[in-house]
Amino acid sequence: MTAVPDGSALITVDELAAVPAPPALLDVRWRLGGPPGIDLYLGGHIPGAVFTDLDRDLAAPPGAGGRHPMPVAAEFQAAMRRAGVRDDQPVVVYDDADSTAAARAWWLLRYFGHRSVRVLDGGYAAWTKAGRPVETGPPASAPAEGDFTASPGHLPLLDADGAAALARTGVLLDARAGARYRGETEPVDPVAGHIPGAVSAPTAENVTKDGTFLPPDSLTRRFAALGVSADGATVGAYCGSGVTAAHEVLALTLAGIPASLYTGSWSEWITNPSRPIATGPDLG
Repeated sequence: MTAVPDGSALITVDELAAVPAPPALLDVRWRLGGPPGIDLYLGGHIPGAVFTDLDRDLAAPPGAGGRHPMPVAAEFQAAMRRAGVRDDQPVVVYDDADSTAAARAWWLLRYFGHRSVRVLDGGYAAWTKAGRPVETGPPASAPAEGDFTASPGHLPLLDADGAAALARTGVLLDARAGARYRGETEPVDPVAGHIPGAVSAPTAENVTKDGTFLPPDSLTRRFAALGVSADGATVGAYCGSGVTAAHEVLALTLAGIPASLYTGSWSEWITNPSRPIATGPDLG
């Protein structure tokens, strides 16, 4: 598994273009409220990429577990095999630009045991900006069936009780926009606010204006300002439905900080009316 450069969860456009043996390449473009990612894929994608639907392939159906619950291992395994993912082949995932959706695929593949997964830094926008070739329309043929075996438990998880405890004893980062954290607006979920004790840490501050991640030292400084360090308190992240929180975990990983993910996130938290809700600014 040496075709993709080691040492980082990211890969640049130039590095990907120079890979001699193409990795499994997953197009995970997705936007809350649309348009459908498949339309973006058909309009143009990196040659060889296979479209991966976040709602269908990277989540279980919405319900008591939130808007994007964890997929069960067997279903995730089947989706990845359809996409051609193999245990012995590196995987590269990308989205439009800022890696929000791609990070969900990265996290799930790592959680379920794949050893070599990279996110294309800057996504499809960076690829096209560099003048790299694209394909349009559906692929000429389906990818060869993969053999990926999903083995859960390779990254740390939080449930609602664990998230509540971490907010008291460690650092629980809220990856949503600040206005949603403060409860000033809630465009998606029926209840506004945040988990008591959580710290506001919008993922938009993890990336540059062009959607590429900040350098690791800049991320380290950002998280240090939020009370997070590699040798400090235990860290976890949540968001609205567990998608942007995966982006937060990826940014923390780039900064050398291990972190847990509350996959149900706010959309699960509010399904139980006995769970407390906080509003207003971070007072920590």
